[in-house]
Amino acid sequence: MNAQKTEQIIFRVQRYNPEKGGKPHFQEFTVPSSKGMTVLSGLIYIKENLDSTIAFRTSCRMAICGSCGMLINNYPHLACHTQIEEFHNSRLTIKPLPNFPIIKDLVVDLTLFFETHKSIKPYILRDDLEEMENPAAEYAQSHQEFESFLQFTYCIKCGICVSACPTSASDKLFHGPQALAQCYRYCADNRDDGEPERFPVVGTDHGAWHCHLAGACSESCPKGVDPALAIQLLKRRLVSRTLGLGKKEPPASTVPPPARTKSKLPFPEFTVKQD
Repeated sequence: MNAQKTEQIIFRVQRYNPEKGGKPHFQEFTVPSSKGMTVLSGLIYIKENLDSTIAFRTSCRMAICGSCGMLINNYPHLACHTQIEEFHNSRLTIKPLPNFPIIKDLVVDLTLFFETHKSIKPYILRDDLEEMENPAAEYAQSHQEFESFLQFTYCIKCGICVSACPTSASDKLFHGPQALAQCYRYCADNRDDGEPERFPVVGTDHGAWHCHLAGACSESCPKGVDPALAIQLLKRRLVSRTLGLGKKEPPASTVPPPARTKSKLPFPEFTVKQD
């Protein structure tokens, strides 16, 4: 069997350490690349063999955690989900995601990103607090009701949509496509009663109304989510509720859980050896 063909690829990586001052600059590394090799694998090769000081985020290596978002040849990608050969180029320029403060090299500060996500209360809210905190039954939901917001549950919070958003670039207080799309995801969920708590947060000059529908967020999402669509649907809900148009759907009712017993389910207490 023939050995796998390798090719020398130049990684032109932006380096910057705010603690040491100076300005961002580029450093070039030569990386041996073979078929199927990802950009993340190339960065790991650099860190393990050429320069251990290079900083970048990585975790799952399978496009689930969202850690390795970065700008590759001026387009945002997940490095673990992007193969080097996709670019048909012997040189790759790699920079941190724009619209975020830089911590070091390719690592950006996502603190405000997650604080904004938290501000829209990304979880099911019910008017009945006792029912929400101590549920004794399940919420009934049809397949059609679930599919109305399903695609927006695929968000992995990688920050790529915010990095691509021109409004986020010009307005640092803008909630951004990720948080606004997640707001719609929960408002569209018929198990949720949280619109009165979320709408004062997102119905502001820095919220849904500041989205100019550039569509860059949807184009760049590595999971195929369409935040631009979610924001337009969120605007529709904001107008409808403000003007009293349309009827709010009643929340999902609770139904008794199926007649199942623990002995039929792989609960931890039955899968862990007991003394």
